[in-house]
Amino acid sequence: MNQNILVVEDEEALRMTLTDRLQSEGYVVDCAADGEEGLRRATQEPFDLILLDLMLPKRSGFDVCRDIRQAGLITPILMLTARSQTVDKVVGLKLGADDYVTKPFEMIELMARVEALLRRAPTRPPVSDVKQFGTLRVDLRGTEVSRKGKIINLSAREFQLLHYFVDHPAMTVSRDELLKEVWGYSTETFTRTVDVHVFSLRQKLEKDPKRPELILTVPGLGYKFVP
Repeated sequence: MNQNILVVEDEEALRMTLTDRLQSEGYVVDCAADGEEGLRRATQEPFDLILLDLMLPKRSGFDVCRDIRQAGLITPILMLTARSQTVDKVVGLKLGADDYVTKPFEMIELMARVEALLRRAPTRPPVSDVKQFGTLRVDLRGTEVSRKGKIINLSAREFQLLHYFVDHPAMTVSRDELLKEVWGYSTETFTRTVDVHVFSLRQKLEKDPKRPELILTVPGLGYKFVP
């Protein structure tokens, strides 16, 4: 199976150049043009390697790298940046990057680093439809949630909401985003249905609903699922 590489780069010309070269080497390539899209794809889709630019719109490469690691992913990350200061390299590596290339770079060197990271990377495990969060078990395909073997009854909408949270671990998602993606409502719709359903999920899933540990409120922004 061909190895799949995610290129997160906002400069279109470089993004196209990298894509063409990687594809010519036999890799399957997907792209993202900003940090938010890059983080979403990196945490929702299986990749063997991520080429991550540091200076990105919406969310920096540093933030993307940190959030990928906080989500528990071990996908190798190769950072690309125009910055050459040692402190930036150190910060990137401490946040979880595996290697660092400063622009402008020779394509032959980049390809060598890509090959080296892929050789050292563990084999990508198959994507599982069953997610385990401590004693909480979520079967996405079977639409079943349980704790210590005891089934937790969720409504269809509650399960859809939980599914969206599980697909976006450690990411702050706004009420507007949830209304649009889970309910299919216009983001201009004024409703407290998201808050009501989050409250209900907490009552059923949290050990102490008054002190939630899984579904956290981010004041002024929305909610964050912290596995």
